[in-house]
Amino acid sequence: MKATVTLEIVGYSDSECSPFPCDENRTCGLTACVSSASLVKAYDALKNEVEKEFGECVTMKLTLLDDQVPDYIREIYEKEHPAIPMILLKGQIIPIGRISWPPIRDAISKELSL
Repeated sequence: MKATVTLEIVGYSDSECSPFPCDENRTCGLTACVSSASLVKAYDALKNEVEKEFGECVTMKLTLLDDQVPDYIREIYEKEHPAIPMILLKGQIIPIGRISWPPIRDAISKELSL
């Protein structure tokens, strides 16, 4: 049986994907969402990359905080004060504070190889 992990992106529907400009100098590794700086569009682009590279080994989840903050997210935020967007792998923070394919890919690869 293949190992599986859950990658969760947490933020607001109108959040940006990164505190850095979304332009030709971007380093996030995603192209499908270029120039939008949109969390939701970046999530979709990231999901496509994750599915191409890892197939069914990774479950993707987008948690939007616009209407309600789930208790487990509130607990993480109160304890660790992560940046938004929050990137969680198996419920644990990946401390990058932005949607960026290379470090997310590396974290998934590392987790699946354990």
